[in-house]
Amino acid sequence: MSGTEKVEYESLEKYRRRVSQAQIADLMARITGTHVDLVSYDEVAKRIKARQQVEMGTQMVPLANIVGSVGRYRDFTQSFLPRAGINPERWARVDTMMQSMAGYPPIEVYKVGDVYFVRDGNHRVSVAWANGLTHIEAYVTEIPTPVLLHMEDFERDQWIIKVERVEFLKESGLDTVRPGHAIELTEPGRYQILLRHIQVHQYLRGLDRQRAGGLEPLCWEEAVGSWYDQIYLPVVEAIQRHRLLESFPSRTAADLYLWIAFHREQLARQYELAPLSPDAAVTTFAQVHSDRPFEQAVRTLKFNWHRVLGELDKPLGMSEEEFDDARARYAAGERTLSEVESDAETQTGQENAPTVLQGAGQFHCVV
Repeated sequence: MSGTEKVEYESLEKYRRRVSQAQIADLMARITGTHVDLVSYDEVAKRIKARQQVEMGTQMVPLANIVGSVGRYRDFTQSFLPRAGINPERWARVDTMMQSMAGYPPIEVYKVGDVYFVRDGNHRVSVAWANGLTHIEAYVTEIPTPVLLHMEDFERDQWIIKVERVEFLKESGLDTVRPGHAIELTEPGRYQILLRHIQVHQYLRGLDRQRAGGLEPLCWEEAVGSWYDQIYLPVVEAIQRHRLLESFPSRTAADLYLWIAFHREQLARQYELAPLSPDAAVTTFAQVHSDRPFEQAVRTLKFNWHRVLGELDKPLGMSEEEFDDARARYAAGERTLSEVESDAETQTGQENAPTVLQGAGQFHCVV
């Protein structure tokens, strides 16, 4: 076997070992529920609304800071282990080239915050990882963004949450209306629910103003402040009074606000109740939910025991007086946010409903 043939053989063997490692990583990801895929640049660019590019020239880029790819994010794992679909001969040729004296051209990357996405050169990055390199030469194009993204943001979809928070604050204006609000969420897709709550609140308070003879609709800034003071803050204060965050050590008050809001809607539908008070919503939620495994097991056993005994004619943790009051208010016509939203959609027609409930921001306060 000639020297060239030996190098090519060793490169192919290296490729096969890396593919086997990728298969093990994928298997472990399925077992543990984690993910080992690269991040799609197109998804990130769409979320951050990337429109500008700044050519930064050639730089040495840390391999560990390359988190994604423009088009081939499914072909490699997040540490650029090649999956079985990668052509072995091509991968081996790149490896042979990288070990030769001829060298190889720089890759091309997009830089977003502190991280990079491969525009061209995924095989070269994969081979560089396989050969124990820590940096690779790259032609860098920076994508300016108001969202400061770091390596740790790409663990467990934190970057999505960061982008969504910036969008929420921009759309709601909450930073201006209520500085120091400290609203933080830990799961993606939740900030849009908060915005929906404000929109429905604006609609409801606008109806109240019309009934009172008001001519001007409730403007957006007023609606945001009213929602924060009258809806959000009372629930958070109840969460703090009942020390509920102790049962959810990895969550925030805003996380619990949304869970409790959903819990309150469920109870309202199940028992035909008007909206529960913040304290009643928190205490009934605390009876059945916890992030601590032992606490959750105890609460599940308690709930099932009451169900077996037929004692779930009212929510656990709710007094007879609170229950009767909520039933009476429901009979008098008081409804939850989701019921009001559903009624509005029915009355205005499905096509026009977004105009009623998603038109937030059309009516800004006149300064």
